[in-house]
Amino acid sequence: MAGELSSISTNERDHFDDDSLHAGWRLACQASVCGDVTIAIPADSLTSQQRVQVESEAINVAVDPAAAGTGAIGLAVDLGTTKLAGYLVNLETGETIAQHGAMNPQIAYGEDVISRISYASKSDECRQQLTKAVLDGISRLADKLCEQARVRRDRIARVVIAGNTAMHHLFAGLPVEQLGRAPYQPARTKASDSSATQSGLEFSDGMTLYTPPNVAGYVGGDHVAMLLGVDIQSCAAPTLAIDIGTNTELTLKVDGRLLTCSCASGPAFEGAHIHQGMRAAPGAIERVLLHDGAIQFYTIDRRPACGICGSGILDAIAVLLDSEVLDARGNFRKGQAGVRLKQGGPEFVLADAGVSANETEITVSRQDICEIQLAKAAIRAGIDVLLESAGVEPAALNEFLIAGAFGSYLDPRSAIRIGLFPNIPMERIRQVGNASGLGARQMVASAAKRREAELLASRIEYIELTNHPRFHERFVNGMLF
Repeated sequence: MAGELSSISTNERDHFDDDSLHAGWRLACQASVCGDVTIAIPADSLTSQQRVQVESEAINVAVDPAAAGTGAIGLAVDLGTTKLAGYLVNLETGETIAQHGAMNPQIAYGEDVISRISYASKSDECRQQLTKAVLDGISRLADKLCEQARVRRDRIARVVIAGNTAMHHLFAGLPVEQLGRAPYQPARTKASDSSATQSGLEFSDGMTLYTPPNVAGYVGGDHVAMLLGVDIQSCAAPTLAIDIGTNTELTLKVDGRLLTCSCASGPAFEGAHIHQGMRAAPGAIERVLLHDGAIQFYTIDRRPACGICGSGILDAIAVLLDSEVLDARGNFRKGQAGVRLKQGGPEFVLADAGVSANETEITVSRQDICEIQLAKAAIRAGIDVLLESAGVEPAALNEFLIAGAFGSYLDPRSAIRIGLFPNIPMERIRQVGNASGLGARQMVASAAKRREAELLASRIEYIELTNHPRFHERFVNGMLF
């Protein structure tokens, strides 16, 4: 707002048009501070608490008899790339007594798995920084849960951590360099049941730590926990279960088999790489509808709009297709209302400046659409390869299960409209919430469930998409709407 910054860089001139530069817009990653400056942080920006998915379907768990002594508590954590979901479980009753979500503090070192692997591979010190960050994050999450449940930390007798392979390795202090190059081999696949103090988590004497087995370099214990949480063994085949995140894992149950693959869907569905994208916090546009020919939007907590999150951008593209503002390739049609040409290319004005929190128009750009095309093409290609490998038509699916934070809030009709999902009858689609968190809770309460998770992992037939002969073709087809 006042003070001196470095000269406007070439990158900034490429990013902003002349009007924006004249208005004072700069890139924080490019502008260096030269002396004292005064800055303004919008009220609807970083102070907002992101919505983190902790809820899931409820399943009763039979606890172990006299599991860990009177009053013992279990801590279950779904360790995601972007978010942590934590649960306190009464080990005598199986009841969840507290649940809370938080950001994964490792995000300061990279927003996706690949960037964190790259950072950790620089040196042992860098890898240790990532390990310390997640340990500190889990410890703070445990404090919050104990405060919520009004119990002491020293009652935590068992911990279960379920994360993707890279998150598991960084938590456990294992090398991750090999996960960044073919054939993407994990340093450890077997489940681990040990003293939690060896990991750096110290809640109580004699506390145990369990991590479920990893399947492959990009299918980890969190996916095994998800399959456990949805009770995949009881689902009528064929059933497809998908956990959407920065890395998306899919499993097809068919003819007594579990076929699994993973795809790098990236962080676009979290609002990253979207021009005015944001995570699911108050003020984010989360729903876009076409009503009587007019485009309407709704924000989280009905706050003034300050950006758009993943479910909102998905809806927006579906609505722009339905209203013929976009063609099947994702290009804006000429002469359509709401479309304007800016220095960076065409964009659609979704919210006028007068109704936004920061008095700035919220738009959907051609580049935003491209980011969603890349993400959805990767996921759709994974779905198609699994189904084709088993000779299953989409219409033959008995159930289509969608897990994960983004999967919980997306509108399946929009996902089908843009081609993210095949055309499946709506009554066969079930959004199951944080099924990984549910599976982690089951494992923290029951040794039988831990054994079941290990059996599930041993049955999985992993299909590597990077060298699959049909993946590239399916990916290119998936770019179309």
